Amino acid sequence: MKEDIQKPKVKNVTLAIAKKLNELNVEEWNVYLINNNNFDIENTLVTSTGYGKKDGEEQKTSTLRHFVETVAAKSTALIEPINPDVFHLNNEYWVSYYIGSTIYDKKFIFVPDSIKDEHLVYIKELEMEGILHS
Repeated sequence: MKEDIQKPKVKNVTLAIAKKLNELNVEEWNVYLINNNNFDIENTLVTSTGYGKKDGEEQKTSTLRHFVETVAAKSTALIEPINPDVFHLNNEYWVSYYIGSTIYDKKFIFVPDSIKDEHLVYIKELEMEGILHS
């Protein structure tokens, strides 16, 4: 008989895609990890990939992997820049991290066309406007 193993729930850790003007006054979009816990998270691995269809044709981006040794309590970490050319895809981020000896993981998916100016909200942790994954 298979044992029902409960996975630890991810709490107070989320992703945001935010935009800002760079030093050349050009819009840049970046993906950030937000740790709203009162403790650090360790050995964080984030894999990112985009997939979907455009004009009836399947599209898929490369899978990228990012490692952040420590995301301090009540802080953020820049994960990667993101090109608006992939906003029409599902943009999937699989986040895994440790708290002590326990591993936590969660998949965050920004669905096609959810990353738009009309969906921007102010994200206080970043002091920028962006799309906050719920």
